[in-house]
Amino acid sequence: MGKAFYITTPLYYVNAAPHIGHSYTTIAADCLARYHRLKGEEVFLLTGTDEHGQKIEQAAADAEETPQHFVDRMVERFTALWQLLAISYDDFIRTTEARHVQIVQACLRRLHDDHQLFHTTYQGWYCTPCETFWTAEELGQTPAASTPACPSCQRPLEAVTEDGWYLPLRASQAWLQGFVRSHPRVVQPQTRFNEVASLLEQPLPEYLCITRPRQRVGWGIPVPFSQQHVTYVWFDALLNYISVPGYSREPERFQRLWPADVHLIGKDILRHHAVYWPIILHALGFADDEMPRTIFAHGWWKIGEQKMSKSRGNIVDPTVVIQELLEGQPYAADVYRYFVLREVPFGQDGGFSDEAIMTRLHADLANDLGNLVHRTGSMMDRYCQGRVPMPGPVGCAVEDEALRQEALGLPKRLEASMDLLNFSGALEAIFQLVNHANRYIETRAPWQLAQASQTARLHTVLGMLAEAIRIVAITIEPFMPQVSSAIWHQLGLGSSPKRLVDCSRWPGLIAGQSMGARAVLFPRKDRKDVEGS
Repeated sequence: MGKAFYITTPLYYVNAAPHIGHSYTTIAADCLARYHRLKGEEVFLLTGTDEHGQKIEQAAADAEETPQHFVDRMVERFTALWQLLAISYDDFIRTTEARHVQIVQACLRRLHDDHQLFHTTYQGWYCTPCETFWTAEELGQTPAASTPACPSCQRPLEAVTEDGWYLPLRASQAWLQGFVRSHPRVVQPQTRFNEVASLLEQPLPEYLCITRPRQRVGWGIPVPFSQQHVTYVWFDALLNYISVPGYSREPERFQRLWPADVHLIGKDILRHHAVYWPIILHALGFADDEMPRTIFAHGWWKIGEQKMSKSRGNIVDPTVVIQELLEGQPYAADVYRYFVLREVPFGQDGGFSDEAIMTRLHADLANDLGNLVHRTGSMMDRYCQGRVPMPGPVGCAVEDEALRQEALGLPKRLEASMDLLNFSGALEAIFQLVNHANRYIETRAPWQLAQASQTARLHTVLGMLAEAIRIVAITIEPFMPQVSSAIWHQLGLGSSPKRLVDCSRWPGLIAGQSMGARAVLFPRKDRKDVEGS
């Protein structure tokens, strides 16, 4: 058995409810997973929750709950959202699970036994929201100066003095710098690669503290060789990427899954994934060809010109968007999925507004895709007794060839975009075919062919449209799985599998086959169905 295509999301921190940023990464990961499954590949999609650390302790105390009860309750909000969004993950890991804790402690023991860690006292600055230490060198000032702000979140830092266990960073800098230079696709998009390359031109901090004193942070994985310490939450969380595949426990499974083909993250945690994570793996004995193949850091969603943040109170709740803004839409979750994947090129920052998502719904989905499927189905009901028509004796005429060639060429255009994780480009290619098919309806005017009793030509035109819609239904599945299934059923293909390879078949529908029941995909309150007459 060959290697599976292994995709990960970050582990989401459960000190607060999920928001659009969490959903964006997860929808992108699910879309990529569904695309590779559509190609017939074995896929393993991993997501989960990060449940340790000082912020969790504080949030639990504020809620007057134990940390375990608090995280149990919060995790349910994430899994409910993933169910609402039809996220097809293969495993969901919680860092409080025994299977993860055991591997984290095994990694700590290995680093300790290999003399890769050392124990010392730290004096400097600490950011509780980011759970990160900052040295005076990194801040560009001495600890004796006035209280500085965190370079990441801009909140005031706290002066601390505490002991802990440290992993050398700067000692691995030359190796990491060489690795990144020789693997120009390991960090994407290019702007993020440039950011990491530039960071590695400057001296890294000497060490990374991978523990926290139990007296300050009690909620964490115990350090097996030091009762006074728990594991630093970021060291703990990053190891999920190897703990789930079976590192040190299931060698055959681990070989089938690792290395990760794509780590999908937000750009605010790029340093953790592109610097700390490979250095941790390197310290554990992983070779260059065992490093993650791609770390893709996408942009932020903004309201106006401001980045969304819990402190500003401008967070978008996907559940509210789906259940309230898109109320009445039978495939509201797919509308939301379409919007976040189409609106912004993956990797760039984007703006969210109610107006923007409604514009996508009305213009792209209702007017273009929904109208194409509804009009074609209506005419096949009217002129073909609800069955796939038998094409005329000449088959595909010269004037029909452009639509057929665009449909047959769509998988290659899709692949070109998906290889770059260009979700918006992939959707643009699909909707070029949708728009071509809509223009084809207007120029071929099936209703006029019916009035002129040109039955053979009429059947060819409607058959062309049905085949184009079939290919749209297959290729849109990773992006809008429920809409894809609805179109599939309307074509009478409900029990047939969707496979990307079938997009190269023409025809793929069987003449005389019954169409399925029709329903409007994207209803509008003021909608007046437009059909040929």
